[in-house]
Amino acid sequence: MVDSTTVLYGQTLAYTLYCLAILSLMGWFAYKITRKGKDSVVKNTLFYSFVTFLIVLGVSLHIITYNTIPWAPIDMNRATIHPDKVFNITVEKHRFILPEGKMFIGCHEKALFKVTSNDLTYGFGLFRQDNSMVFQMQVIPGHMNDILWQFDKSGVYYIRSTEYSGPKGVDMIVKDAVIVSCDSTSAK
Repeated sequence: MVDSTTVLYGQTLAYTLYCLAILSLMGWFAYKITRKGKDSVVKNTLFYSFVTFLIVLGVSLHIITYNTIPWAPIDMNRATIHPDKVFNITVEKHRFILPEGKMFIGCHEKALFKVTSNDLTYGFGLFRQDNSMVFQMQVIPGHMNDILWQFDKSGVYYIRSTEYSGPKGVDMIVKDAVIVSCDSTSAK
């Protein structure tokens, strides 16, 4: 699975260039219609050719980047995928109750995080040490709340509530909760 930071960087670059192309069309059009004289007319063929190019480029960007979303293949084939590890996590009274002290996962293992809330709506987010988010989901009482994820890099991650659940929700952080190891001897 591609790391979400790589996807975010690539999409940021592609869509920034696309937006600059759109802004250049707007600027060119504004410049042409505000000029005085014979040169102030915008030729229909040139204008619509540029607009068609932008439409084709935009649709192509969406089609190309669709397959780069890391969780898309797992979500599309969810019914046929069996997780290597299942972690049952309970959330209650503004606390995450983990199945064990730390959750150990090996590289390329598929981990299913099943999170149950016994009182309020919470968020369940997994974050890297640099505070960037790996994934998150909403945890609603009385509903099935789970997420299937495959890790491809070693790392230590922390859990944080990503949903407002009152003033006490700010402290809903579990440091070093998930440890992913690509070394087969260190994964439990």
